[in-house]
Amino acid sequence: MALDESSKLGWVLRHGTGKGYGWFRKGAKTKLRDLYSFSLEVSEEDAAVLNDLKERVKETARVWRAIEESKGACWYSQPEISSLSDSSLVSSLSVATLANAMHLKKLIRKGIPPSFRPRVWMAVSGTVTQRSTVPDSYYSDLTEAVKDKVTAATRQIDHDLARTFPTHPWLNSPEGHRTLRQILVAYSFRDSRVGYCQGMNYVAALLLLVLKSEEDAFWMLAALLERVLYSDIYSENLYGCHIEQRVFKDLLMKKFPRLAAHLDLIQFDVSLITTEWFLCLFAKSLPTETTMRVWDVLFSEGVKVLFRVALAIFKMKEAELLSTKHVGEAISIVQDTTNRAYDPDILLKVAFEDLGAMTMYIISEHRKKQQPAVVAELEERLQRVNSPRSNRPTQVLL
Repeated sequence: MALDESSKLGWVLRHGTGKGYGWFRKGAKTKLRDLYSFSLEVSEEDAAVLNDLKERVKETARVWRAIEESKGACWYSQPEISSLSDSSLVSSLSVATLANAMHLKKLIRKGIPPSFRPRVWMAVSGTVTQRSTVPDSYYSDLTEAVKDKVTAATRQIDHDLARTFPTHPWLNSPEGHRTLRQILVAYSFRDSRVGYCQGMNYVAALLLLVLKSEEDAFWMLAALLERVLYSDIYSENLYGCHIEQRVFKDLLMKKFPRLAAHLDLIQFDVSLITTEWFLCLFAKSLPTETTMRVWDVLFSEGVKVLFRVALAIFKMKEAELLSTKHVGEAISIVQDTTNRAYDPDILLKVAFEDLGAMTMYIISEHRKKQQPAVVAELEERLQRVNSPRSNRPTQVLL
């Protein structure tokens, strides 16, 4: 039986496209807004995926509301439940509490509905606990104290504001710029050792869109840098970022030795792409809701999630990457994969089901192994910079 256009789209939303259905017009584009008001121009096939995603998000919200009615409001905020990422606490939990904690972990991996994200993120990331250690007026006092101060960090922040998601209607507004600037400037004074690093602007901007509160976004940024991510990832010399890049290459070689060898053969240094992934936490690389789904588990399970997601992207395109002949071709495949990863369930299924064991102990051991090489590399670079014959290298802009 022939289907009209609306029937075709409805069938696709229920059952998926499949290779045997040529209903989408090749090259046709559709304009729409995603769940966080970013404007997109996508293929009809990707538009169908996004529309299906919106329906799944609604269903997820219904599930979370039903559970909240059963277990009580903000049941996930109990410290014993929300601190599952701290493995030292697991053995001390009661059976009932552990069951709730494991239930929360499964729910988070399936996605936190946008309406629940602010409360759940604040609970599972440790932000609520961290915030409770200072007076309620801490943030307002800090912003007032640094209001008119000018530093190298504030100048760089001012330079980056207009380049931070310039197509978003609120983030690119005067109010959006003012709010984002205040968060970044405040944090640059909270931790002057870090100050400000490019990449933090994209992270803080998305935190603002989710939390809808300047002060909450500030504290979530603080929790990320001080509790979740590897230390010094945003330091002036990017020491932590260099460590994480070397660890990722180790893991890539361990998990996919054939692919790693091929990428080395065509002289593709994966850090050309993955540095941005780790500094921006995929905010510039993955579609917004997919990024949010990655952050859901990042806040609850820790930084190992970044390695899992990064490896999953390469895993998904392993066959295509093995057939590449030059660097540009490989970069194009990876970037197209991230740009069109509109269905987060596909990416996260690979990340958590197809990569085998990857504990924080394994990651920590790789970090220890790489630390001497990174220290030596940074010292050598500093000597070159300080040499009378050398010019200071310009900063790489994200």
